[in-house]
Amino acid sequence: MCKQATPFLAGLAVAAVALAGRYSVQAWQAYKARPVATRMRKFYEGGFQPTMTKREAALILGVRENAAADKVKEAHRKVMVANHPDAGGSHYLASKINEAKDVMLGKTKGSGSPF
Repeated sequence: MCKQATPFLAGLAVAAVALAGRYSVQAWQAYKARPVATRMRKFYEGGFQPTMTKREAALILGVRENAAADKVKEAHRKVMVANHPDAGGSHYLASKINEAKDVMLGKTKGSGSPF
């Protein structure tokens, strides 16, 4: 009985490996065919408050409220490049981004946005 079972078990093992390989190929093809998600982080979404707070400024720039000045300036540059009016961005958004930088660096007059 053992001699007859050995070819059967070998065949069963080969079939199992073949099915696992087929499943793996199908899973890999499905993984490769999925839509590519952008890896860029999302920036602040939402309306603006009448007078910008430090929390709102940090959300706009994508930094922490206690971020160092060099981090704030670098974040301001990145966000401004993406939203500059010369590159198709909005003048309003550019003014809000500049206001956020001023709030984070402590250069505000407390007047809020001119818009």
